[in-house]
Amino acid sequence: MDEKGLGKRINRVRKDRGFTADKLSELCNINATYLRQIEGGAKMPSLPVFIAICNALKISPDYLLQDVLVENEISRIKELTELWENTSPSEQEIATAMIRAVLEHNKG
Repeated sequence: MDEKGLGKRINRVRKDRGFTADKLSELCNINATYLRQIEGGAKMPSLPVFIAICNALKISPDYLLQDVLVENEISRIKELTELWENTSPSEQEIATAMIRAVLEHNKG
């Protein structure tokens, strides 16, 4: 498993959610130094810590483990591509607007 990739994704989501490392570590009941080591790729979280991080960040484990789940991601992208190709331009505009709305909602 790619520790650096996992740590980078945790760091990115943490910042997207507006959490400091101290706040996330508090929510996960772990030491902030340990969290920084995880985010830096120096340490792998234990399963209970990994689950706590996912719960605190409200993110699915598959996103954080995407380097392990590359085939699943490729399959998902292929499915989305097929759906996209089978829609009209107006449906594509609606879908794009919906995706943007979801992304904006998650930022705020």
